[in-house]
Amino acid sequence: MHYPTSVEEVQTIVKNCQKIRALGSRHSFNQIADSGENLISLALMASVVSLDRVANTVTVEGGKRYGELAPFLQENGYALPNLASLPHITVVGACTTATHGSGIQNGNLSTAVSAVEFVNAEGEVVTLSREKDGEIFNGAVVGLGGLGVITKITLDLQPAFDMQQVVYRNLPMAALKDHFLKIQAKGYSVSLFTDWRNQNINEVWIKSRVEEGGPTIEPKLIGATLATENLHPIESESAVNTTEQMGVPGPWYDRLPHFKMGFKPSAGKELQSEYFVPVEHAYDAMMALEKIQDKISPHLFISEIRTIKADELWMSPQYKKTSVAFHTTWKQDMEVVMELLPLMEAQLAPFHPIPHWGKLFTMAPEVVQSRYERLDDFRQLLHQYDPKGKFRNEFLEKYLYSSGT
Repeated sequence: MHYPTSVEEVQTIVKNCQKIRALGSRHSFNQIADSGENLISLALMASVVSLDRVANTVTVEGGKRYGELAPFLQENGYALPNLASLPHITVVGACTTATHGSGIQNGNLSTAVSAVEFVNAEGEVVTLSREKDGEIFNGAVVGLGGLGVITKITLDLQPAFDMQQVVYRNLPMAALKDHFLKIQAKGYSVSLFTDWRNQNINEVWIKSRVEEGGPTIEPKLIGATLATENLHPIESESAVNTTEQMGVPGPWYDRLPHFKMGFKPSAGKELQSEYFVPVEHAYDAMMALEKIQDKISPHLFISEIRTIKADELWMSPQYKKTSVAFHTTWKQDMEVVMELLPLMEAQLAPFHPIPHWGKLFTMAPEVVQSRYERLDDFRQLLHQYDPKGKFRNEFLEKYLYSSGT
């Protein structure tokens, strides 16, 4: 286990290792970051390198977490386009696995990346940017740790803004048949939480930008009722660790995530899975999962349904298609969860689901590979920067190269 404090140390470590994988915040639930030989963490390299007020970008080291970066940006009058539900994750780890927030007009977090610096298999420092490297850059951003160890990453910024969030309770799933996109357009970021019982959406979280005058808070939302107190996505949990609701305005970084940086994220001990399908199939896919609610409900904490805008990044699940995400936070029983995932995948099969790169799934490697039309190009890119497979592990071998299960 290596903890470098400089790019030069990263170069030396990479040169001296036959096999090595980089770690982020360790929030992945599968084996994508695993190594049987060497791991490298940039936790001690977490500085803001530069804030460019001309280009409106920020460059940070590989160990920087969103929850640490966001207040700095706010103090300097800037904001990121979006954040994930947890602020505890590293910028690099989130972007290299196409992790996302929500919003029908918001791309996943990797779409904010405008440049990356990484150490390749030879120990050389490589910089790629959207401006100079075009399609190659689109292939490198969601790199799955396969190109090298990312030492710096540059993100696009926008002016800081305030937000407010409100929560509605008990939306009938039937209301989504004709109103799914309408509800998704109700805010800058919208999340639907369900435990799959009674064909009901337990909570609808709507996060809106506070413009002059502010959005009107409606007492009802197509059958759902406005909450009168702060709620946790899992209603039995205390809301003390969730971001402020009730329409109270606050900085963007204190509303876009569901959870505060200083508290236990989500349910704590848990497992997670997530599948993306084209947004036009949102309601049908949801109802397909509802058919097995009696099997999945007893074993989950909550499921979250979100939307993510299409992008041009080769290994992004949103490549050229706006998606709806079905995310499930499971109780921590790996054996049970791994038996239930094939049932979910079978229900979603007609809609060509794509799993999240950092979460649990059981789909066959050839099926996963078939979902990425630029996979061959990505393999060539990996070979260019890592010809001997120094950064490959069992997970990448299986899901990028294997022709069988």
